[in-house]
Amino acid sequence: MDKSNEEWTLIVKPKSNWLDLHLKDLWHYRDLVMLFVKRDFVSAYKQTILGPLWYIIQPILTAIMYSVIFGTIANIATPLPKFLFYLSSITMWNYFSESLNKTSNTFISNAQIFGKVYFPRLTVPLSIIISNLITFSIQLFVFIVVLIYYHFNKDASIAPNNHLFLLPVLILIMAGTGLGVGIIISSLTTKYRDLRFLIAFGVQLLMFATPVIYPLSSVTGLKRAVILANPLSSVIETFRYAFTGVGGCHWHYLAYSFGFMVVVLVIGILLFNKVEKSFMDTV
Repeated sequence: MDKSNEEWTLIVKPKSNWLDLHLKDLWHYRDLVMLFVKRDFVSAYKQTILGPLWYIIQPILTAIMYSVIFGTIANIATPLPKFLFYLSSITMWNYFSESLNKTSNTFISNAQIFGKVYFPRLTVPLSIIISNLITFSIQLFVFIVVLIYYHFNKDASIAPNNHLFLLPVLILIMAGTGLGVGIIISSLTTKYRDLRFLIAFGVQLLMFATPVIYPLSSVTGLKRAVILANPLSSVIETFRYAFTGVGGCHWHYLAYSFGFMVVVLVIGILLFNKVEKSFMDTV
């Protein structure tokens, strides 16, 4: 057989430097990405009685719990009906927190697959971001239904505005930040396993530093400056303002959030690329 005429469809080469990212491979493996997306979405509530209904029940129960604990017991004043206020907060927050929590376990959770066959490792965290986007879309629909109900039946001063066109940008910021921070943590956990136990606790603390359970207008002075230093704060505030007209949109803070997302995403991809070459020796 004459091997001189053979054509190779895939050539796997060792990565020689930090900038050798091979990002175009993600497009070639797009079918694999969608398979991972289907796996992540279907397996989330597999073998449960209610199945996909949990995608709807979970944010509703969380909003009810927040309304009772923070709105009634803690008596935190909200400019909207309590249930609507907390549902608007957790709709966007859940997308970020779920993306961060799941991508932060990329190397450890997929070590067996990574050790057997070659494919771009970034396909796994990328599929998590996309599958969570499907969940976010379902929960966003639930939020819009509740929003319409309050608007027409509860006489609430709800005024959606043209800032709704910023929704794709807000989703991009949350997705990029969750992916960037998640793969940074995933890369570090290959050597420092303690981070696995700190991440869930850290996300909870971060929520309290974001206007999720309280309106930004209730915070003043130095505390307000600290909260606005959190790049997620302006995203949550703008999301709530776009749909309800309550709160505000601060363009310079949104620009800061977008810049922060770009920086952590670049750092995350570079670090992820560096670690994936040798992580099997430490996992």
